[in-house]
Amino acid sequence: MFENKLQLGNGIFTTQEIAQILRLPYHKVRKWITQYWDGELGNFYEKNYSWSINNSKAVGFHTLIEFYVMMQFAEAGVKTREVLNAHKELSLFYNTNFPFAQKEVLDNIHTDKSKIFLNQNGDTISLDGSKQFNLDIIKIFFQNLDFDNDMLASRFWPLGKKRKIVCDPHHKFGQPVISGTNIQSEVIYKMYLAEESIAFIASVYEITSSEVKDAIEFHKKAA
Repeated sequence: MFENKLQLGNGIFTTQEIAQILRLPYHKVRKWITQYWDGELGNFYEKNYSWSINNSKAVGFHTLIEFYVMMQFAEAGVKTREVLNAHKELSLFYNTNFPFAQKEVLDNIHTDKSKIFLNQNGDTISLDGSKQFNLDIIKIFFQNLDFDNDMLASRFWPLGKKRKIVCDPHHKFGQPVISGTNIQSEVIYKMYLAEESIAFIASVYEITSSEVKDAIEFHKKAA
């Protein structure tokens, strides 16, 4: 499956929406899409990751998840080149264009804050073509993800699973919603900006005050 088209269950996220959800600079997300995913990786797989919508680039849910994983590596100090090299090697090993959205991959990759490594049959190999052994590694946990029966990322919890904001490609094309509903969190936030009380908003949408507060917190941080 490749998600470079609008299709039910794929999710749809513009560059601006990805930047808001992941709290990244717009220019960085656009660069990732254009130069890396559509560019280098797109040429490698002979496919485009994005498509055009309303004069903007848009991608599917699993590309959003891959950007989230890339962000985790960047925060750990791993350079973009190492992430791209790992992506290519993992895609060949696991036969997928979205290796960073696979549970088996995420369960077995590590970093020493410089390179990315894979645990394979009890061995640890570097994903840069050298296959060098390395013991000084740390594990990156991806606790904000749920996986489906095929072990592909199926939901993303941008505030963590203890909060009620979730991105699910089967609800509102993956836009952030209140968990268990089709209520977009942005609608809640706009009512808050209109100076409606939290109690009133909760009553109108038949959700809890805590869920309203989660929506407000998410959009304040994403602004």
